[in-house]
Amino acid sequence: MIVSFVIPAYNEAKYLSLCLDSVLALKKSSPHTIEIIVVDNASTDATALIAARYKDVTVITEPIQGLAAARQAGFKAAKGELIANIDADTIVPGAWLNTALKFFENDKRLVALSGPHDFYDARPITRKWIRIFYGAAYLVYLLNAYVFRSGSLLQGGNFIVKKSALKKINGFNSDYTFYGEDADIARRLFKVGRVVFTFKLPIFASARRLKKQGALWTAAHYAAGYIWAVIFKKPLPKTSPNYR
Repeated sequence: MIVSFVIPAYNEAKYLSLCLDSVLALKKSSPHTIEIIVVDNASTDATALIAARYKDVTVITEPIQGLAAARQAGFKAAKGELIANIDADTIVPGAWLNTALKFFENDKRLVALSGPHDFYDARPITRKWIRIFYGAAYLVYLLNAYVFRSGSLLQGGNFIVKKSALKKINGFNSDYTFYGEDADIARRLFKVGRVVFTFKLPIFASARRLKKQGALWTAAHYAAGYIWAVIFKKPLPKTSPNYR
């Protein structure tokens, strides 16, 4: 089996090496073929140069800024049966891939699997509030997926999806530059198979945006992006790729 890791990167020179090192560690220990694709999304720093230093990493360029546009470029280039979508400021735990593959092996109807972010450099009080936020999000997920049957929940920087399912829905919607892109893809994938969110699949992530914008501000925008994507089926008004 081939698993493609797609990593969108916009000015990620500070964090990208940590991310790539973690994926390469998985590559060394996995019996599966792992493809690593970095999508340079019109960076103005050394992001592309850093990625190019890794011989086992493919670097492609997407000049149209926006997270969904970058993920779409990676999806089109990927050769894997499964596509792992992570962010350039994440660190993949050693058991991440094995955990994900077991879910797919045990559930043939599963098309996408996701888990939470564990913000490794956040203050303890911030991590507490984030756990509360995820608890609320999980309740909404259960209602949407199993009661209203209207959608599911994916964490944009931490999900793995069948390429065949992405093809059925024509991939990512590049109208979404940041907030809501994961809710949109979860809603559309839900129509072709099971989309599961589990706390058994965490990924380490930087809390840099929380520190810069504030945890409450960030949580409110994620929630608003989710509502707009699920209910109104369109991006938040006046979103910008520079939120990244």
